[in-house]
Formats: sequence, structure tokens, C-alpha cells
Amino acid sequence: MAEDTTDRTGPAQAAATPAAPSRRALLGWGGAGLAFGAAAAGGTVAAVTGGGEDRTVPAAMSGAAVPFHGTHQAGIATAVQDRLHFASFDVKTEDRAELVRLLKDWTRAAERMTAGQAVGDGAYGGLAEAPPDDTGEALGLKPSRLTLTIGFGPALFDGRFGLKEHRPAALVELPRFKGDNLDPARSGGDLCVQACADDPQVAVHAIRNLARIGFGKVAVRWSQLGFGKTSSTTPEEQTPRNMMGFKDGTRNISGTDSAALDRHVWVSRKDGPAWMADGSYLVARRIRMNIETWDRTSLQEQEDIFGRDKGEGAPVGRAKERDEPFLPAMLPTAHVRLAHPDTNGGARLLRRGYSFTDGTDGLGRLDAGLFFLAYQRDVEAGFVPVQRSLAASDDLNEYIQHVGSALFAIPPGVRDEDDWWGRALFS
Repeated sequence: MAEDTTDRTGPAQAAATPAAPSRRALLGWGGAGLAFGAAAAGGTVAAVTGGGEDRTVPAAMSGAAVPFHGTHQAGIATAVQDRLHFASFDVKTEDRAELVRLLKDWTRAAERMTAGQAVGDGAYGGLAEAPPDDTGEALGLKPSRLTLTIGFGPALFDGRFGLKEHRPAALVELPRFKGDNLDPARSGGDLCVQACADDPQVAVHAIRNLARIGFGKVAVRWSQLGFGKTSSTTPEEQTPRNMMGFKDGTRNISGTDSAALDRHVWVSRKDGPAWMADGSYLVARRIRMNIETWDRTSLQEQEDIFGRDKGEGAPVGRAKERDEPFLPAMLPTAHVRLAHPDTNGGARLLRRGYSFTDGTDGLGRLDAGLFFLAYQRDVEAGFVPVQRSLAASDDLNEYIQHVGSALFAIPPGVRDEDDWWGRALFS
């Protein structure tokens, strides 16, 4: 296994309980702004137990805690968990100091939740006259590899908080792509938080508590639940399938491939600005699938559209899923061919997408599809050329439509217990 790219404080230190906000502090937590981070983990994690015992176990089999502190935020190169709760927030306060305070409060809360601990003084046992510090639905549950990842949207740099001059040049407004049918109510946002865990209740609990702490300072703009990861950062594990039944993300960047991560995912100091060093950029797209139409399409046509066989997942003309694709053997309009780095100037993305089903559309069809999440070092050299290629001629477009979109700058991780999300930006 390649060397982990993340600096860590060590399992014993990661397990240490941060200073809990006092009961009085709770009443001053009328709001908070948002951010969270941690060290990136690969295919294994250090299990944190109540007795401080450390052991290494396969990530997918562990209910353990992912180390919080580190060079990069967790939830990017970390082994992909089974469940997602993603939320985009609008900042309601226009007071810079209030926003900073809320980011600090959220950092302390996230440190505790990712370690499997209750927020503040917990869900019970405190003052009967005050609301509890924690909502309580995760009591008794394991950390379930919970990771919390914060991002800052372009709108945060509009001048309200004196950040206009610090907006990264790479935090561009995404162009409108052919076929987009974006819903403004499901797009954009000042801040985002990605909560991933193996237990859906643990992920939902994290977002709920951050929104509660942030009441009055931030408001949820939109959110998305996800299940059934559609990409993996651990190539030794079986590749997941999407809602169309095909293996997806076969050639995704591995969370332990430090060279590929440095080249395609992590922002370097020379990229600038300085506060983004060791961070990344996240593109989130809600992609609706017309699965009823897809389900009536012949197997041969489905395989031609993807450029892979549905059983093994092998590229056209190859025997195994991970065989190098021979692009000329595929149709010019095949999805794999159009998304391949050779078609897009070498562009590669680290994908962490999830499937979703959100009831029906009122016409008897499932509102289902892919919540696409992709991390990259440079959006204009990463997502933009790939999506332009796909939007122009991908045969899959007959069966999908992009209905939500957002872009966020993902700052570096929280280095230690004195650090907080966004410190480099606001300092």
C-alpha cells in the first residue's frame, strides 16, 4: 500500500477528548457557520476505543473513528463510507466576528461527533431549563467512520465579510453546460458540509446538530441524502454499481496514491492562494436518471452507451473490469470513452458520488439518480473539460439530466486542537 499522504497527530491524541463547550457556552451558540476536517484515511483506519486501545482494521468492517486532525480534511481521500448527508447553507449574519465564532464552535462540535462523542454536555443530565447540547439520536451508536468536510462557496466572497480579495482564482462560476436544467433551489450556497458515515443516523445526526448550533446565523439552503456509494477510493474493494446497474468509478483515484492525489486533487502552495494550500475544490451535481426509460432499453444498447459490459464491468473488447480501456473499440459516443483522461487532456477527478431516491416526480416516476461529488486541484482543468465532453455527445444524456449544481473551495484540514475550520482564510 502506498504511503498515506496525511500528517496525523497519532491515534492516542486523536482519541483525546477536546475541551467541551460549557453549559453557558451553549446559550451563546445561537448560530454557527460550518466547517469540518480531518486527516485523510486510506483502506484502514485506527479504531478509537473508550479505553484508548488502538488497532488497525479494514475500513469497511469498522465502526471506528476516522482521525480528525491532519493536513487534509477527511472525507476526500478517506475510504468511501456507505451513507451521505450533504447540506448547503446560506449565511444569514453579516457580522464577520459572528461567522468566525460559529466556525470555531462547529469545529469543536465536529471534533466530538467524529470521535463518537456527544456535543457539549450531551443530550441529557444538564440544566432542565435549557435545551440539551446534543439532539441525542446518535446515543449508543459507534462513530461509524463519520467524516465531516467543509467547503466555501463563491458567494461567501461577495464582500460581506472582507473576503473578496481572498477569493481563489480557481473558484470560478461553472459554465452552463448543454442539457443543464438546474433548479436554483438545489444549487449553490455560501457553505457546504459533507457528512459521510456507515450508519445513516450518524450522518444525519451530524448535520442536524451543526444546523441547530448555527440557528440564526446560517440556514439550510438545500440538502441531499445518499446511499450506495457509486465510487470507491479503495481499488482493492469491489467497485460499486450505480442506479443503472453499471459499475462506476472503476478508474477512480486511490486514496493511497499520493502521487496522483498531489497531481490532481490537492492544491499546492504555488497554486495559491496561501490559505488553500493542501485543500481541494469540490463540484457537486444532482443528476436525475430517467430510470423507467433506461429499464426498457436493451442490454446491448446499455452496454454500448457505457462502453462496458454489465456483468464484469470490463471495457469493450477487454476481459476484466480493471483492464486498460481500448477507446477505439468503443462507440465515439460511449460514456467511458468521453470521460477518459485521454479524451480530456489528462484530466482526472477523485469521485465520491452516491445514489439517491427522493420519492416521485408527481408523474408516477421515481425521483432517483446520482449525487455526483468530485474533488480536484483545478476545476477548469478537471471537471469543466470532462463535463463539456460528456454534455456534447454522450449517449447517456438521453437518460439523465443535471438538475442541481454547486462549487466549493475545500480548505485544508484542522492541524491541531488550537486550529479551526477556515482559520487561514479569516486570519
